[in-house]
Amino acid sequence: MNENGKIVTALLVGVAVGAVLGLLFAPEKGSETRDKINDSLADLGDAIKERAEEQLDQINELKERLVATVKGKVSKIEAAIDDEIEEHA
Repeated sequence: MNENGKIVTALLVGVAVGAVLGLLFAPEKGSETRDKINDSLADLGDAIKERAEEQLDQINELKERLVATVKGKVSKIEAAIDDEIEEHA
């Protein structure tokens, strides 16, 4: 994970922890506090899932670029080998 990913993840965790602590110390009924905590955790889960999907997309894009680069280099090597074989045949 790159530095930006680590920063975003730490920020999300910090926001979630802050929200939970704020709710725990708020003067509300327990059921309302639990509902708010559940909502906050669901939001955090969604944010983490979205971030993971973004990271997976970036990894897939990198993989596709690497595969294309390797295939291009293999094609050039094959062409060079074919040229050498034709020259010496």
